[in-house]
Amino acid sequence: MSKKVAVLGGGIAGLSAASIMALNGFDVSLFEKNAEVGGRASKFEKDGFSFDMGPTWYWMPDIIEDFFQIFEGSAADHYELQRLDPSYRVFFGKNDFIDIPSSVDEIAGLFESLEKGAGASLRKYLREAEYKYTVGLKKFAFKPGLSILEFLDWRLMSSIFKLHMLKPFSSYVKKHFKHPYLIQLIEFHVLFLGAKPQNTPALFSLMSHADYALGTWYPVGGMHKIAQAMKSVAHKNGVNIKTNENIESINVSAGSVCSITANGVDYEQDAVIATIDYQHVDQKLLAPEHSSYSQAYWESRKLAPSCLIFHLALDKKIDNLQHHNLFFDADFQKHAEEIYDRPQWPENPLFYVCRPTVTDSTLAPEGKDILYLLIPVAVALDDTVEIREKYLKLLLERLEVHTGEDISKHILFKRSYAHKEFMKDYNSFKGNAYGLANTLMQTSIFKPKIKSKKLKNLYFAGQLTVPGPGIPPAIISGRIAADLAAKEMKVR
Repeated sequence: MSKKVAVLGGGIAGLSAASIMALNGFDVSLFEKNAEVGGRASKFEKDGFSFDMGPTWYWMPDIIEDFFQIFEGSAADHYELQRLDPSYRVFFGKNDFIDIPSSVDEIAGLFESLEKGAGASLRKYLREAEYKYTVGLKKFAFKPGLSILEFLDWRLMSSIFKLHMLKPFSSYVKKHFKHPYLIQLIEFHVLFLGAKPQNTPALFSLMSHADYALGTWYPVGGMHKIAQAMKSVAHKNGVNIKTNENIESINVSAGSVCSITANGVDYEQDAVIATIDYQHVDQKLLAPEHSSYSQAYWESRKLAPSCLIFHLALDKKIDNLQHHNLFFDADFQKHAEEIYDRPQWPENPLFYVCRPTVTDSTLAPEGKDILYLLIPVAVALDDTVEIREKYLKLLLERLEVHTGEDISKHILFKRSYAHKEFMKDYNSFKGNAYGLANTLMQTSIFKPKIKSKKLKNLYFAGQLTVPGPGIPPAIISGRIAADLAAKEMKVR
């Protein structure tokens, strides 16, 4: 009889882990507390309008493709991918914006037009970023991070200095570029990683390779297509997906997980892979004596931001926006300080707007439109209806200036999402949206361990453990946890 494995959480990491475990011959059940799988990569539909609830950027297509190829398939078996050109638009002020092309040659030309010599500097910067992507992401990121011994390989050790692990991202960028627009174009890549550029390792310039070289893509129908495709793979491999199943406890006997309790029912298990919020599992679902970390440990963690999101359905089409739009018409440094140094609601935030109907007209009824507005904000803030309305008004005023469009009077309905919903829907620690900050001391072996310190058959995956937040890292995280669990269970 196959050994039973419970995967807790039906987000990207959970679907990844469940499918890998099933492929290895285990009897896998996936438990999801919400009505549908997908986690943060789910969708919301109303009156013919369709919104992605979480991620909207499709980066690192190679990592996503690698997952499907494990099962002798391809992402193309499930959805159509379109490369965006331009990749996105960046607003610096009224009538002052830049469209980022999809070609590295054109991007280099754009950089050169703003700063003499910046085109050549970009090519050098991107060569180094490609190396970091190839080694840092394709090799280091697939390590379980359980011990420093994992990295005692001369090929990896020899690359440490070339990865710029100890160099601040901000000084590394300023070494290559001087023009303030170019610095912002590069530094925005780490805005959601959980620390200011000066506190983030220059390793993460790999994100520039993901953006400029690998491109920005869109799965026709919406980002939730990724989760639905992964659900299909899980089903095909025999995963039993159980939705509307709220995990109430993880039960232990003789130093091992013996069962989980969901909606009052006990399910015996040979192993558990928890891809739901790590802190919630560690502090709420396990008895204190079985927790790997103390509450003081969790309180001392530096978290990546939360965010305030608005989904707007409009009764008309909006012009002068691309699919992705970044608004840097405010003080970047001040907003970063209001997230990381002096946590508070920002006075004049940078923000992001997605108008996916530029690429996909099926997301809204004919003649109508949708907008997705997002502000990165600090975690654990007082989150009220009044605060949300204040920021929606502020964003719409600035958006109307930049687009020359009257938007406020054309809203058919709106939906907001912030700290309270992250906690309610995902038990998210302090309402964070993007996991742990990717500081040096919270990278790899310094993250919460992918395997329980107390229980021999409890494993973790997701954005609070290795390698970090985002759809591609979540896929990797699920793969790492499943590979480790499968290996150890087959030995027993």
